[in-house]
Amino acid sequence: MLDAVDLKILDILQRDCTISVADIGKRVGLSTTPCWRRIQKLEQEGVIEGRVALLNAKKIHAGVTVFVAITASEHTTDWLERFHEVLRDFPEVVEAYRMSGQVDYLLRVAVPDIESYDRFYKQLISSIPLTDVSSSFAMEQIKNSSALPLTFAQQKLRDAAVVA
Repeated sequence: MLDAVDLKILDILQRDCTISVADIGKRVGLSTTPCWRRIQKLEQEGVIEGRVALLNAKKIHAGVTVFVAITASEHTTDWLERFHEVLRDFPEVVEAYRMSGQVDYLLRVAVPDIESYDRFYKQLISSIPLTDVSSSFAMEQIKNSSALPLTFAQQKLRDAAVVA
């Protein structure tokens, strides 16, 4: 179970994973070695899944964001496995979700322009049978954060303290 120090460490790392362990330790009240051990434990437990650099999509010529809603043609395990394989072959698909409701899958696709999206679309529909594909182009990005809210984990920690 996460404690208050773990949550502080996670908050710091979500904002900037390039901060040294010594600096993180100072901010959370630990020396370097215990702080490093906590970070390693968080990684081993899968709380920290990885550390990455966030890129500016426009500067790497992938500034057009398309949300693609897909309705599957089948609802079988074989189709689902095949769909997962197909998506792995498309670097343009930066996020993919299986959904509840009217749409079966929602993809976030990053491409340089509409022509590139059209090529992606044609490849996708030739790779696997689909019932419907609906695309929406993002006009403006209002918020984009890779940081997950830690308030829920903090509340769980407070609730556990009240019970104890």
